[in-house]
Amino acid sequence: MEEKKNIFQQTKEVLLGTARSVRDPNIFHKVSLIALMAWIGLGADGMTSSCYGPEESFLTLGSHFTLGIFVALASMLTIIIISASYSQLIELFPAGGGGYLVASKLLSPAAGVVSGSALIIDYVLTISLSIASGADALFSFLPVSMQAYKFWVAIFGVVILMLMNMRGVKESIAAISPIFAVFVITHIVIIVYAFIMNSGNAHSVVVQTVTDIKSTGAALGTLGMIVLVLKAYSMGAGTFTGIEAVSNGLNIFAEPRIKNAKKTMLYMAASLSFLVVGITIAYVLFKVTPQNGKTLNAVLFENVAKGWGKFGTIFVQVTLISEAALLFVAAQAGFIDGPRVIANMAKDRWMPSRFALLSDRLVAKNGIIIMSLAAILTLFISKGSVAFLVVLYSINVFITFTLSQLGMVIHWWQARKNGEKWKRKIIVNAVGFVMTAFILIVVMAVKLKEGGWITIVITSGLVFFCFYIKRHYDETGKQLLKLDSLVEAAATYSPDVIDDEYKPKKPVPAYNSGAKTAVVFVNGFNGLGMHTAMSIIRLFGNSFKNFVFVQIGIIDTGNFKGKEEVDKLQKYIDEEVGAYVDFFRENGYYAEGITAIGTEAVQEANRLVPKIRDKFSDPIFFGGQLVFKEDTFMNNLLHNYIVFQLQQSFYHQGITFVILPIRVY
Repeated sequence: MEEKKNIFQQTKEVLLGTARSVRDPNIFHKVSLIALMAWIGLGADGMTSSCYGPEESFLTLGSHFTLGIFVALASMLTIIIISASYSQLIELFPAGGGGYLVASKLLSPAAGVVSGSALIIDYVLTISLSIASGADALFSFLPVSMQAYKFWVAIFGVVILMLMNMRGVKESIAAISPIFAVFVITHIVIIVYAFIMNSGNAHSVVVQTVTDIKSTGAALGTLGMIVLVLKAYSMGAGTFTGIEAVSNGLNIFAEPRIKNAKKTMLYMAASLSFLVVGITIAYVLFKVTPQNGKTLNAVLFENVAKGWGKFGTIFVQVTLISEAALLFVAAQAGFIDGPRVIANMAKDRWMPSRFALLSDRLVAKNGIIIMSLAAILTLFISKGSVAFLVVLYSINVFITFTLSQLGMVIHWWQARKNGEKWKRKIIVNAVGFVMTAFILIVVMAVKLKEGGWITIVITSGLVFFCFYIKRHYDETGKQLLKLDSLVEAAATYSPDVIDDEYKPKKPVPAYNSGAKTAVVFVNGFNGLGMHTAMSIIRLFGNSFKNFVFVQIGIIDTGNFKGKEEVDKLQKYIDEEVGAYVDFFRENGYYAEGITAIGTEAVQEANRLVPKIRDKFSDPIFFGGQLVFKEDTFMNNLLHNYIVFQLQQSFYHQGITFVILPIRVY
């Protein structure tokens, strides 16, 4: 009989969808992406940077706008170099991890924390900037009186994207695919038509451009002109911010994973280069000037479609709507990769361990929620100002870029004796390092006083917070080692020691249906579990003759990588529970083990309860809980209290659940 769902469960299924089974043999196919879909989901961030990156560069040039041609070519070269270097990174780290993992493995764990923290802040800004830019584009063709609603539209956009991503990555990308297609088609039409319109007078355009460049050189001097180009180039740094998303999101790719990821990187580099170069040169050809309440792209599109009549007006509106919509969903990269970076850091104990957990829809729900809340807070602080967010946005990603490129250069130098291709590879990463380091230095120098210092302060604060978390977990780990003395003692009773040729194997104790049964929830064969089990004997004497050990293996971001990893987890928890069973059988108790795997311990435990109660007439459930010297906010944040959740759930079912305190001080 199917369990009746309450109103909360029904609402959750409507908004987020029904739960997914990790035992479904096709589950990894259902949640993974081919290159085309990944290009849409991860490439939207890079593609839409063409809506504000070239604009920032072009505005920096001022009246010397013809230099935009050189800025466009330099930007294209940078895109190619960074994409090529990240393709090498993908090959070296096929399991994913991006800038955090690269810096951790190739430089140091501390460098990894800096890179990871910078990425997290960057992805928060990706969400807030994309949403704010989308709101700007949307309101570019709406009446000025509507501007008052722009901020709240941005907030609403974050909430909608949060719900979409809670349903699953594949579902959210499928929803935005039509928007992506319209964006690509309309922008190709605009760029191609802009070039066609000027192809008839190509010679005069070239002559005029050369003349303008010469006059600019005369006014500024050669050095001044170079400095202006470099400044404009660096101010458009937001153009390159989506490139790293592929290496960070490798876990979502379908097999062959590396091939699909590199293909996605190629799609992203080619499309972004085309848009950046095309739009920037179109700015130059049409001598685009800023207009109040409109983006430069909006002004350009209106100039290009000026002679198209009513169709032109409709086309421009459709193009701007596609920009606005895709800018909204470009935040997808932040929702995909931000929680993954947090989860990877959580697995290494730099972040609270709960951020590595998955929901029943197999997404990092805690990461998605925290990224959403942080993005909303950022929008409130910045009041949705794209100009302000761009200042904050461009710094962090180049911290990660620079550390990643440096790590790769060091790796290829150390691996030079292992192959002949290291020279070509080290050159690619070395050039990438020089480019990204240069942009980082210039952006920090230019933007620090404009508000960039805020990003540095926030990122530094997150780095220190990560070190605090790591120290807490390390100290707790040392305290837990004190409990492991019982595990060491249990080893002397293992079958390998007792059941040798001199000591005949003891018969397995039979199940005593008339005796009480203790059902003990454990999490591995460790000191906590042994202390819990031995405390039952110490407190209740010989009341319990039957022991059932239950362990639930949690599917999280660390092991949700394929069927093999899930099977490996199942084998591991079977062995861990088996160690308890062997020990208690050797000591004269009937014992058996029950295991399950899932994303939520309480949910899986509730599924096992009927099975246990059917076999054992009067079971009493037990769980051990660590007790710290002080009950602090950080202890509650960094440690899960599953046994309390189990007790509450069992309480509502009328089931006895006893929590045994285990002190670690």
